[in-house]
Amino acid sequence: MSQDALSETYFDTASGAPLHPAALDVFERAAVAGFADPRRLHDPARRARMLLDNARASVADTLNLHPSEVTFVPSGTHACHLGLLGLIPRHQPHARLALSSVEHSAVLQAGQWHEQRGGSVDLMPVDSTGRIQLDALPQDASVIGVQSANHEVGTRQPLADLRARTDAALFVDACASGGRDPLPADWDAMALSAHKWGGPAGIGILLVRRGAAWWNPFPGDDRPDERSVGFENAAGALAAAAALRAMVDDASVHEAHRRMTQRIRAAVQALPDVEVWGADEDRLPHIVTFSCLYLDGESLVTELNKHGFCVASGSACTASTLEPSHVLAAMGALTHGNVRVSLDRTTTDADVDRFLATLPGIVAGLRAEAGV
Repeated sequence: MSQDALSETYFDTASGAPLHPAALDVFERAAVAGFADPRRLHDPARRARMLLDNARASVADTLNLHPSEVTFVPSGTHACHLGLLGLIPRHQPHARLALSSVEHSAVLQAGQWHEQRGGSVDLMPVDSTGRIQLDALPQDASVIGVQSANHEVGTRQPLADLRARTDAALFVDACASGGRDPLPADWDAMALSAHKWGGPAGIGILLVRRGAAWWNPFPGDDRPDERSVGFENAAGALAAAAALRAMVDDASVHEAHRRMTQRIRAAVQALPDVEVWGADEDRLPHIVTFSCLYLDGESLVTELNKHGFCVASGSACTASTLEPSHVLAAMGALTHGNVRVSLDRTTTDADVDRFLATLPGIVAGLRAEAGV
């Protein structure tokens, strides 16, 4: 098999999914019609506005929301920043935030930004699966930021239980779970990221509940929606909406992913000195993360890539530097030699078979090179 063919076994969907066919078809047509500024009054602008409105209505319908609760922004990161910081009360600029210690770096950095402006932030601990410890929830926090499921190990968070314990405003980062899990029932603001479910990169979605006390914490512009930023990408928004609907409607993909990841978890756990992280059951269906003792993540990623498997290591949100994972560290897990496998909608059982047949030899070979 050629290296080109091998390189197509893509196991890093949690970083960015290949463009869904539904998104590609829509984007190619919408890019021609939706180039104009939706704010203008001429016909090309009206067509762009119609595409943007259709995208908003489609996302709202898919997620059982009202269209007014949906805003397209330039990225999931920006949606996290706007969603979290916009819930801080205007009259309490130094309010107390509470975040889980395993949040994505985008959320943690928003917390740091708040601290630099005189606010306070509590990081709530998690257990060994990555699940938040609810007893550590501060009772005087004005805003709580908790992901719906972890981007690195897949563990779902107990949002319903958390909500029952507090009246604080709740921001939910659903970038990892969007398109794969239903939205939680109770929240004030939420962030989604289209490239996680096969939409185009550069499209984030900010959801703000009607009636939520949210305001734009950053300088705005002359857009009628105070949550929007700059010139809207109407074609990208429509493509993101099409891919979201396709992913939500395709239950067979999620069922297949859960079956495949269960196979991977069991097989990897049987290898010597290898630990699998995250919840056994209450987790996203497509993510498996494990650590190999005596090895570093960079060598594992490089060697797996030589065999045609594209995986992630280090912290899933700072993988370009291969920094030790703050998520695994918060869980008390081994932070080195970790690999995150996240399956694509096109992943087959044959792909999993080849991965499980290849991995033991790679681990053994790298350990032998290291003198272990």
